[in-house]
Amino acid sequence: MPETVFITGGSRGIGAACVRTFAEAGWNVAFTYRANRELAGALAEETGALLLSADQHESMAVSRAAGEALGHFGAIDAVVCNAGIAEQKMFQDITDDDWQRMLDINLMGTVRTIRACLPGMLHRKHGSIVTVSSVWGQAGASCESHYAASKAALIGLTKSLALELGPSGIRVNCVAPGVIDTDMNAMHSRETMQELAAETPLGRIGTADEVAKSILYLCSEHASFITGQVLGVSGGF
Repeated sequence: MPETVFITGGSRGIGAACVRTFAEAGWNVAFTYRANRELAGALAEETGALLLSADQHESMAVSRAAGEALGHFGAIDAVVCNAGIAEQKMFQDITDDDWQRMLDINLMGTVRTIRACLPGMLHRKHGSIVTVSSVWGQAGASCESHYAASKAALIGLTKSLALELGPSGIRVNCVAPGVIDTDMNAMHSRETMQELAAETPLGRIGTADEVAKSILYLCSEHASFITGQVLGVSGGF
């Protein structure tokens, strides 16, 4: 019987790559989107995935989406907490509202997602959770301090939950992508992207597919003795 994965922020970028990668690997896939129904619908039609609307700001919306996935497939075996935002601002220009929005989506959206999916995993004593951090959450990032802080928090959350949930048979890991060719990096100029590629030991920008395949690995039985880890998908950045 195919396993089921619940992916947040699945309509574009790394999330969309995860939807395709898991579907191609034979998993049942449910994914959430927030705004672009047309784009999300096309992906659902392409992959056969279950499409769910959910705003990561709202606990009830996230819980409802997870409940729909559970009702449709009968169980959720893996959770990919991918939904997130990024923004470039000088530290002194970042307002309290900016901080709140960044933390509410990147950190609390992940918390809400895990909280919604966890009861079934605890009941079955089985499951895998993958959070999506960033190399900036490990190294820090100039002019993106609120983004870097939110991603660093995900690493702490991942390691804490791995300790707490391990005795219940639930693995919790994190991927930390480097500079990846997605629309989230559209804020950077072409020159900046070329500079970042030059700074990467492998000499290029990564792809969303490469991150998705790493996430699939962490969710699979091939990673059955791996938990509490941060897997850098960064070309050595």
